[in-house]
Amino acid sequence: MPVVFFIIIGIPLLSLGWWIWADRRLYKLGAGRGARLGVSLAVLLVLSGFVWVICARRDLVTMPIPAALYSLVLLWGLIFMPMLGLPTMMGWSLWSIGRCLSRKTPAVAATSRSWTRREWLGAAAVTMPVLATFGATAYGIPQMTRFRIREMTASLKDLPQALDGMRIAHVTDTHVGKFTRGRVLDEIVTATNRLDADLVLFTGDLIDNTIRDLPDGVRMLQQMRAKSGVFVVEGNHDLFDDPAEFVRGLRNGGIALLRNQAATVRVRDVPVQLLGIVWNHSEQEMARSVEAVAGLRDSDAFPILLAHHPHAFERAAELGLPLTLAGHTHGGQLMLTPELGPGPAMFRYWSGLYQNNNRTVVVSNGTGNWFPVRVNAPAEIIHLTLRRA
Repeated sequence: MPVVFFIIIGIPLLSLGWWIWADRRLYKLGAGRGARLGVSLAVLLVLSGFVWVICARRDLVTMPIPAALYSLVLLWGLIFMPMLGLPTMMGWSLWSIGRCLSRKTPAVAATSRSWTRREWLGAAAVTMPVLATFGATAYGIPQMTRFRIREMTASLKDLPQALDGMRIAHVTDTHVGKFTRGRVLDEIVTATNRLDADLVLFTGDLIDNTIRDLPDGVRMLQQMRAKSGVFVVEGNHDLFDDPAEFVRGLRNGGIALLRNQAATVRVRDVPVQLLGIVWNHSEQEMARSVEAVAGLRDSDAFPILLAHHPHAFERAAELGLPLTLAGHTHGGQLMLTPELGPGPAMFRYWSGLYQNNNRTVVVSNGTGNWFPVRVNAPAEIIHLTLRRA
């Protein structure tokens, strides 16, 4: 609750404080009315979008917020205002205080003379948060419908010979909602079905926030085809709004949702057991869920663990489960390089294939988006081929 309260109260208050400061700085730099008005309108637009988001979450507004405006709200409130706006404001204020203490001549507002290089740089620094927010939105929105097919091979020591070459379409984190909806859902289905996989395995975050988007997510899953079936586990976003209705909606739609449960299918006439765990709020709970489904193991079947959070892999490896599929990380979402960024800072396994004691986890970047920009972490469907080591 304190975090939510800070976001609801903090973002508009800090934005208003930054706006007043930025307007004064631009005035003192001699910026024209057009520049100052542009910054003012930009901040007002973002704040109006923020109010729209809050009202929609409380069901006070039913009309969905446009994706571009939602993007502006997220980028401004979570990235550019706290990481660019506030540091610039604080740094400039400290510099101004130091300058006033070191010289007694009062600062004079610039007139219509030509700007100096320092003044141009100052104006750029002041307006950078707004320019970055709108620029990132313009860059990110067209990418919301793009994803790749990532070919991957896992060599597994315990794989039965008959399953050598078995293929899995690993889909996860579609976040059906603000940024993943409409045509892109059909494209995800088409791309998945084109793989003609033995199994389609979905590892959570079908929807983004509201349960109202669940019918679209269910229709997407219903259209997916695999030789031996489609299986799903839940993610944290799936449970934000109405957990009971999420479970009911999938099961009423005929979707095989595994909640600390097991399902056995035949692939190439060999039994394969899917073990799916629920979303857990701690790694201790996660380990207990893995232990629960491990207790359901069929010794005659090849087991595959489905988990939303990739850290479930560690307990799974200890229990001898040969293969874990997971999502949740979005590949780090905003990575400086493929190996440097939020992914490895937050997760021990964040994108791709990892092995420990001849046990394997495959972590997907996710197929959809809850955040409007990805850097070095492209959306994807993993086409996984299993080979006997």
